[in-house]
Amino acid sequence: MSEACKLDLADIKWNLGRFGKLHVRHGKGARGSGPRERMVPLINGADRTLRWFIEDVWGQFDEDHTRPGAPLFPSERKYADGSSRRVGDDALRNSLAAAAKAHLPAWADTLTPHVLRHFCASELYLGGLDLLGIQEVLGHSWIATTMRYIHVQQTQVEDAWVSGQQRAAKRLEGLMG
Repeated sequence: MSEACKLDLADIKWNLGRFGKLHVRHGKGARGSGPRERMVPLINGADRTLRWFIEDVWGQFDEDHTRPGAPLFPSERKYADGSSRRVGDDALRNSLAAAAKAHLPAWADTLTPHVLRHFCASELYLGGLDLLGIQEVLGHSWIATTMRYIHVQQTQVEDAWVSGQQRAAKRLEGLMG
């Protein structure tokens, strides 16, 4: 949450990579290692969602997209000059809790930002992103930490085996036919 709260509009680098990247300047550091800066690709539709947010929502909180230090996620609270403050992590946590209670009542007491981080890592893995890519996205120093974030279905091994067999059969057909 703290990483998201500290992002500025200028941290979006639309022209980097295929989808654009987000410059996480204040990345989370573990066990006193300090913040880890990184560039996170705007994959999996994040680029489209971010564009929608900036074009259709952001202006309802602040009018100056060019102001240095303009927060990516502004608060309804304003400074004396009329510009928006940064949203706080409590506001984001409370909003997630309220949304979970309203739309996913069975998860209301379980769904937290950290649980979403685990879910995201697992979905990226199931979608084909390798462990090193997920490590980079999450900002982990150690691959072992990333591995603890990934949770797969109990049928993962069987599903991978069936998929491999299907690929092998198609290759064999191509060689024979």
